[in-house]
Amino acid sequence: MQVFPAALQNLSDHFARLPGVGGKTAQRLAFHVLSLPLEEAEDFAEAILKAKREVHTCPKCQNLTDRALCPICDDDSRDDSVICVVAEPKDVIAMERSREFRGTYHVLHGVISPLNHVTQDNLKIKELLSRVAEGNVREVIMATNPDTEGEATAMYISRLLRPLEVKVTRLAYGVPVGSQLEYADEVTLSRALEGRQEM
Repeated sequence: MQVFPAALQNLSDHFARLPGVGGKTAQRLAFHVLSLPLEEAEDFAEAILKAKREVHTCPKCQNLTDRALCPICDDDSRDDSVICVVAEPKDVIAMERSREFRGTYHVLHGVISPLNHVTQDNLKIKELLSRVAEGNVREVIMATNPDTEGEATAMYISRLLRPLEVKVTRLAYGVPVGSQLEYADEVTLSRALEGRQEM
């Protein structure tokens, strides 16, 4: 027996396909959209369509943009001899929040993950190699997550970059600011010791 109208069920099913959205959350979102005034619902639908039509990848760094080049690649004050490689566009936002990095980025759009059927061919690695091969890059910073897939991706890319004679570095790991040593795991403490700096 069908409890909900087909259109409402279809909307809920579409929300459920979004990452991190379960069945109950999808249902709540569908009911919320249905409760919106028609004009707001149309604005919401148009915002999705407009984003799909206008947002594309930057031809240089593969970040998302609605311009010819993303604002970072288009900024002459950025040091384009240093490239920070990240897995996703949201990682660029996280790095920019620090206000410390003044180089440019390269977004891979994922990490190598055999379990999820993501291979190196699914990522924007060739585009990175092309940028570095142009010759004006002196350092590539690998800033993928410190998990199995992030580490494997960083190692794979660093091997590909080796013949191009560019300095490849990895973000330092360690004990997070504000935490206590007794709660840090062995791997974190080991990485913190390896990455220690002179004071």
